[in-house]
Order: sequence, then C-alpha cells, then structure tokens
Amino acid sequence: MTQSVDILPPYEPALPRKVNRNRNLPLTAPLGWLAAGWRDLWTRPGPSLAYGLGVTLVSYAIIYAMFAFDWAQVLFPALAGFLVVGPLLATGLYEKSRRLANGEKVSLGAMLLPRRGGAKHLFFVGAILMTLMLVWMRAAVLLYALFFGWRPFPGFDHVTEMLFTTGPGIGMLVVGTAVGGLFAAFSFAIGAFSIPMVLDRGTDAFTAMGLSLALVWANKPAAIFWAAIVVGLVLVSLATALVGLIIIFPLLGHATWHAYAAVRGDEKVG
Repeated sequence: MTQSVDILPPYEPALPRKVNRNRNLPLTAPLGWLAAGWRDLWTRPGPSLAYGLGVTLVSYAIIYAMFAFDWAQVLFPALAGFLVVGPLLATGLYEKSRRLANGEKVSLGAMLLPRRGGAKHLFFVGAILMTLMLVWMRAAVLLYALFFGWRPFPGFDHVTEMLFTTGPGIGMLVVGTAVGGLFAAFSFAIGAFSIPMVLDRGTDAFTAMGLSLALVWANKPAAIFWAAIVVGLVLVSLATALVGLIIIFPLLGHATWHAYAAVRGDEKVG
C-alpha cells in the first residue's frame, strides 16, 4: 500500500501583505522622495505649515526650559536626539501624504489623530526611539565627565574654545561623534520606515522595526544619501534659529512617506 506524501511549499518569512522588500534603489532616489514631499507640502499647505509651526514652538519651549533649569550642557545632545525622535513626531505628516495618495480629505485634525494603524504599536516604536534618545543624552553627560571630570560646563561663550583647542575637548569630540553616530545609525535604521508601516498597514512594532532595518540595509547607498539630506536640512534649520523648521520639518515628513512608498514598491524610484 503506497502512502502519499504531501509536499510542503517553500518557507516564506511572515511579512505584511503588499510590503515589497525592494533592493538596490538608485542612489538618486531620495531626490525623487524630496520632490514628492515638496509637492505634498504645497498641496493644501495650511495643515502642513501649522504642523511645522507646532513642532518649532515645542522645540523653542524645550530649549528655553533647558536654559531656565540650567541644563544647557545637554543642549547639543538634545538637538542630535531630535533626529532620533523626528520620525515619530512626523506621524501626522505621513497621514496627510497617505490621504493625498488615496484621494481622501485632508485636515489638521485627521493628521493629529490618525485612525489607521495600531496605536499601541506606534506608541511602542515611539517609546523605543525616546529611550534611545535618553540613553544617548545620558551617554553624552558621561562622556563629558570622562574627559573633563567634575569641571563645570563653561557656557556657550567658551564651549568652542574648550572643544577645539584642548586635548580633552578634541578627544571628547571624536569619541562623542563616533558614539553618537552609532546611536543615530541604529535609530535611523529602525525608525526610517517602521512608523509609516505601522500607520499604513497596522504592522506590529517588532516586525515594522525589523523590516525597516532590513530595507535600509538592502538600500544602503540610497539610505545613506537620504540620511545625509535629513541631517543637512536639519542643520539649515539650526542655522536659521529653527525658523526654517516650519517648512523643513513638513517637507522631510512628507518625503519620508514617499521613501516608504518607494521601498514598499508603490512608487517609481528610478
């Protein structure tokens, strides 16, 4: 008596439906994302500009609080940490771009309270990013203590001289840049596409962060170029005393949605 043997299909990793793990996107792809983000920004610009103004005012309030409570020494790490939590703050901008792509109504209320995706998973990804930012800020304080001991923070009038004309300052600058770069790279990799993915597909937090990491790794040249654009535009915002953030933050938020759509496979990327 012959027994039939069922042949199982090859194993496929569990991925959200319609998420396309595109590889080897062209180096110039981020320029297309930026152009699409610019278009979304000026399509019904009111909600986007209001969103950017809100982020800018909150940033001013945080900086004021740091000086008021004599925490000025953590200002620079906090500004760097802004890059870590930026993807979370831009959730409403992703929602506007998604609605524009689907021909849905756009409003500031819908951006602030998006109904798609799992709120608890958005919260979890946000909590991870916030934790990374707090750990980085603590690491920056420890690095200062390591190189300067109990020496008080000299104030911003003397910080440039301290960093660039003393041995401990140069050492802290080199080590701090390397350590901060590791924090920034990991945060970027897990946050670049995870929050748009949770918002769009309701993907759970761990899967979204893992896929974001894989997508960044699979598209390293484009991802590095995109990260450089983000850092460059944030530096422009700082150079304008954060006034430029009113436009730059919405621009980057909308462009990030199109970056996610490109790696998902729904947009032309060449």
